[in-house]
Amino acid sequence: MNKTKLIRNIIIFIGIVLILFMLFYIKKSKNIRIGNNSSSQEIINNILNISSYETLIEMEVKSNKNSNKYIIKQKYISPDIIEQEVIQPENIQGIKILKNGEETKIENSKINISKIYNGYDAMTENYMDLITFIEEFKKEQSQKYEEKNNEIIIEVEDNDNKYIKYKNLYIDKNTGNPTKMEIKDDNKNIVVYILYKEVKLNIK
Repeated sequence: MNKTKLIRNIIIFIGIVLILFMLFYIKKSKNIRIGNNSSSQEIINNILNISSYETLIEMEVKSNKNSNKYIIKQKYISPDIIEQEVIQPENIQGIKILKNGEETKIENSKINISKIYNGYDAMTENYMDLITFIEEFKKEQSQKYEEKNNEIIIEVEDNDNKYIKYKNLYIDKNTGNPTKMEIKDDNKNIVVYILYKEVKLNIK
């Protein structure tokens, strides 16, 4: 009788251990899946909460007849300091647009020209700048993103401008840095292609 009880207790104990092990394994598996999802969301949150950045971009602007390439340095400091400097092509090299709040300054170091504008936002409406994309994405009612080939792709749609209707920003999941941006017209033809050659981000 005691032996039967002992065997039964052992079987019950083993059963409990197996159940606990299975519960632990299931919980761990769920945590792994949630962790991966959180990781992608965390990367997006970091992009949305940039306090400053410095980038070197290679940009191609396409039209029906031709294509022009530029290399531009971009700098941003929260909340409203934006600097852009043309590195290439040579004929416009050295042109800088500096915006600090309501004040916009345009410089050309080659010919030593500097002009200041106040409250002239049209001068710095740069649809190709990273911070512009971020602000547009924040305003989206339905924020869209997908994961593909170890990248996170976040999307913005502008219904007011058929020439730059769609924007896709690609973010490397390993580094958390932008790798490229595609801007498309209403026919989904790429009109601007930006490759991020160098990126330095600071998060709030």
